[in-house]
Amino acid sequence: MNTEQKSKVSLKRVVDPPGPKAKAIVERDKKFLSPYNRPYYYPFVVEKGKGCIIEDIDGNEYVDFNSGLGAMNVGHCHPEVVKAIAKQSERLLHYSYTDFYYRHAVELAEKLNEITPGDYTKKVFFSGSGAESIEAFAKVSRWHSKRPLFLAYTGAFHGRSMGALSFTASSIVQKARYFPTMPGVYHVPFAYCYRCPYKQTLPDCNYWCVDFIEDFVLKKYVPPQEVAASLIETIQGEGGYVVPPPEYHKRLKKLYDKYGILFGVDEVQCGMGRTGKWWAIEHFGVVPDIICSSKALGGGISLGATIGRAEIFDWDAGSHCTTLGGTPVACEASLATIRVIEKEKLMENATRIGDHIMKRMREVMETSDIVGDVRGKGLMIGVEIIKDKKSKAKFGVGAHDIIHKAWKKGVVAIGAGENCFRIAPPLVITKDQADFGVDVLTECIKEVEKER
Repeated sequence: MNTEQKSKVSLKRVVDPPGPKAKAIVERDKKFLSPYNRPYYYPFVVEKGKGCIIEDIDGNEYVDFNSGLGAMNVGHCHPEVVKAIAKQSERLLHYSYTDFYYRHAVELAEKLNEITPGDYTKKVFFSGSGAESIEAFAKVSRWHSKRPLFLAYTGAFHGRSMGALSFTASSIVQKARYFPTMPGVYHVPFAYCYRCPYKQTLPDCNYWCVDFIEDFVLKKYVPPQEVAASLIETIQGEGGYVVPPPEYHKRLKKLYDKYGILFGVDEVQCGMGRTGKWWAIEHFGVVPDIICSSKALGGGISLGATIGRAEIFDWDAGSHCTTLGGTPVACEASLATIRVIEKEKLMENATRIGDHIMKRMREVMETSDIVGDVRGKGLMIGVEIIKDKKSKAKFGVGAHDIIHKAWKKGVVAIGAGENCFRIAPPLVITKDQADFGVDVLTECIKEVEKER
């Protein structure tokens, strides 16, 4: 049956989720597949998608506020991306660009040179995932600088392979029983102003979180002349969709330049137009030395890229390699994705619809006792759920209940950090679809607030 919503979005509802087909898949999954994150959210069995609408295996439709964990920026099954994948699949699937040559990899690297910050030539290492892009960052930084150490940030998520895991610090469950990880990574607090680890507030703090790095880390126990690079998410993702204050990255870059430390940014989730610019770091007026990208870069096909100043990539041939990174299909999917973002002005749409969602969610925050903070840029928006505004006590169960209820009502969203949920729809989302999603989330917030 079809249920007409007041926001003019009509979604098909066949059965109350999870339906019988979904339940059957979940049971088979439990038997044969390793557990992932799924029990924390809900038993959503995805079958197909188009644009911002996804459908489960029982035929129910949903507005997607998740974008496949930020990978589907141009929406599901965009015709131009599908066409590019199909056309290349008939010509060549794979041969390995690290041993031979693909024109597809060259063309994509040229395009990435064009759309990344910095008026100079960059070089690109293609891989198969975000974690692999971090691994390449770590290796090329050490090789180029001849330095062994790194700085990273609390709340960060950079992947789960052993090297990337060393930089990750968003949840203890991601690291428990995996030590020792790669040595030489030292973590400092991220600029999480809503929950300042130093118990200070802007502007009175004068960015003490940056001064702390020099005064207490680089002068006390991490010799700066031995630090190869800093790696930071421009806007933290898994850690809670945390947006740092305006001058944060500029001050970090100035500090690291002082000591010859490379400034690397992880744009795996916040890049590729999600924040209204190609790269979130552009909002902060900083040109990084290295950018790590993945997720939406491949338009739904696995692809990672480590992009940096050309002189940084001075490692010897064979120092790092990949078999399935930068395949012709992935490169063509990426080029098509970039063309769609440009042609359809999706960054402008991300800004326009993102501002609209932020305005509406901040109106909810003004009247709700359990919405503590609404933050974001473009279509990367985090909503922090708390027990009350005086204590700011984290209400993780409440955040989970909100997204679970929203799924039942036709909106797919997921959590971020301990007590937040994220609003990150495809950049093709319409105002009506956005309003439908916000209406549902608002209703669910009110329900959870009453149930406390």
